[in-house]
Amino acid sequence: QVQLWESGGGSVEAGGSLRLTCSASGYKESRPCMGWFRQAPGKEREGVAFVDMNGNTKYAETVKGRFTISKDNGKWNANLQMNNLRPDDTATYYCASDHFGPLGCPDLGVGLHYTFGYWGQGTQVSVSS
Repeated sequence: QVQLWESGGGSVEAGGSLRLTCSASGYKESRPCMGWFRQAPGKEREGVAFVDMNGNTKYAETVKGRFTISKDNGKWNANLQMNNLRPDDTATYYCASDHFGPLGCPDLGVGLHYTFGYWGQGTQVSVSS
C-alpha cells in the first residue's frame, strides 16, 4: 500500500521562502509521478509542480520561476522549494502520487487532481502581506 508523508509548511511574510518535502513508501520498483497540489478556501484543488522518476518537471504558470521541485536519486520523494512567496500562494498543500506509464507526469489542467490516487494529509502554507 502506497503512503505519502509530508513535512514543511508554515507562515511567512511575502517574499519569504518555505520548503515542503514528501516521501513515499509502498512503491516497489516502480516509477511514479510525484508532486504537489494546493487548495485555498472556496477554490478547486490545483496542480502546482510535478516530477517524474527521471527528474522531468512540470509547473503551473503561476509558480514558474519561484518554485522548484526536485527529487533525490534513488528515492521516491518530491521536494518543493518555494521562493518569493506571495499572499495568493496561501493554501493547504497536498503531496500526491500515481503512475502514468511512459508519459511520466501528466500536463497540468483543470481536474488533474482526479487522476491521482495517492495523497498526503496536507500541510498549511500561509503568506502574509
